[in-house]
Amino acid sequence: MRNPDAIIAAYIMASRRNGTLYTGVTSDLHARIWQHKLGTFQGFTDAYACKGLVWFEPQAGMVEAIRREKQIKKWPRQWKLNLIEAGNPQWEDLAASWFV
Repeated sequence: MRNPDAIIAAYIMASRRNGTLYTGVTSDLHARIWQHKLGTFQGFTDAYACKGLVWFEPQAGMVEAIRREKQIKKWPRQWKLNLIEAGNPQWEDLAASWFV
């Protein structure tokens, strides 16, 4: 059963400002970010210490979220940096207060 408060989203995690980026998609943003922060979501983000949520975009459904993720993954790195900095110029961890 799906959490009714879950946020379907495309998102970008970063190791630091202008560091390694990971673009992902999830049906439950809070749960997925928690997994990334704990390192229980093994793989790229764990290996490259991408623990900061620097951008996310809620979507109406998973089809839209996957479409957006694929679009962003094809972009040049500079476009991704521009996307992050347009909404988060200080590269703050947007999930920093979620798990306090």
